[in-house]
Amino acid sequence: MERMRLNKYLAHCGICSRREADRLIDQGQVKVDGCPAVSGQTVDGTEEITVSGKPVQKRERTVVLAYNKPMGVTCTEKDPHAEKTLTDMIQYPVRVTYAGRLDKDSEGLLLLTNDGDLIQAMMKGSNHHEKEYIVKVDREITKNFLNQMERGIYLKDLDVTTKPCKAERIGRFTFKLVLTQGLNRQIRRMCSACGYQVKSLKRVRVMHIQLGNLKSGEYAELSREDVERLYRDAGMKGGKK
Repeated sequence: MERMRLNKYLAHCGICSRREADRLIDQGQVKVDGCPAVSGQTVDGTEEITVSGKPVQKRERTVVLAYNKPMGVTCTEKDPHAEKTLTDMIQYPVRVTYAGRLDKDSEGLLLLTNDGDLIQAMMKGSNHHEKEYIVKVDREITKNFLNQMERGIYLKDLDVTTKPCKAERIGRFTFKLVLTQGLNRQIRRMCSACGYQVKSLKRVRVMHIQLGNLKSGEYAELSREDVERLYRDAGMKGGKK
């Protein structure tokens, strides 16, 4: 293998994104052949590389899982205060990391992969990748409310105005929302700014991947065709990197 920057190599192995790898390197959690790694260091894959004391395994193939996350599961690998984490729920032989978290009180489609570069490309806001949600609120949905959501809402606590999106009423208290950004608890904050409280929130689509008939708590490996399309839509080569 040709030499590459260590942060890219860790992403390639599915450990984390490049940005997170840089943070781990700066914190001294990454070692190469027993020595603390440095920012900008390059490797060729023959080295003994560890992260937080654990050996990094070379990635043999790209894996992407679709997981129907239940409410109550925290999107993290380790958290001593969380009742249930992704690691508790998903027993898979390949280490995978989520792309675009769902908060503990939300449910639905979560994509997990062992390719950190794919995660980074999918989460990059400038790529305008769509995520679709079904949201139930505590008050009857009005046309004015939907118009406000679609135009964008100023979130005072984040000091940001949300990007225009698509909103469609599908029931008296239920609507569909399609976003192209992923601010922290964005939908709940948007609804609250309009005087509504979210009662339930489910993500049903990420890019072209649909939740479909996947039952709560179940996961399935995506087909090669779906994975290759994810790479194309993310502006990357189809897993052959």
